[in-house]
Amino acid sequence: MRRLVSLVAGLGLLLSLSASIVAAGGPPSLAFYVDGARYRTLGTPTDFSGTGAPDSSFDRIYMLGDGLIPVADAAPGEPGFNGGRWKVLPVTWHTTPVQLTSDEQVLAYAGAGMLTIASTPVAEFECPVIPVQGGR
Repeated sequence: MRRLVSLVAGLGLLLSLSASIVAAGGPPSLAFYVDGARYRTLGTPTDFSGTGAPDSSFDRIYMLGDGLIPVADAAPGEPGFNGGRWKVLPVTWHTTPVQLTSDEQVLAYAGAGMLTIASTPVAEFECPVIPVQGGR
């Protein structure tokens, strides 16, 4: 009987921890590249869409498409980093999509006509950014 009570209590604790992680947006996952370095994030329910926040208060994340990791234009510690406030801009490819790892590459591909960056964001939100150890 003690084992059964212990098992039920353990399962209850596991379920409550799992629910907390889901409520917070899930565990950190590989979210994007900045200047060749990988970063993780923890999703939050914060949504700034339609709030009228100035464009300068957001950094950009370029969504490269299915199976490709997005690229951001700023990271913690860089001058002008907006503290994890993001404007999500999808790209449309005019060539075979490839994994890019810096905003300089995204802008160079756009300048060469290989992709187009949307002018209207699909989301504006806030989430913390965590560097991946050995992420280069």
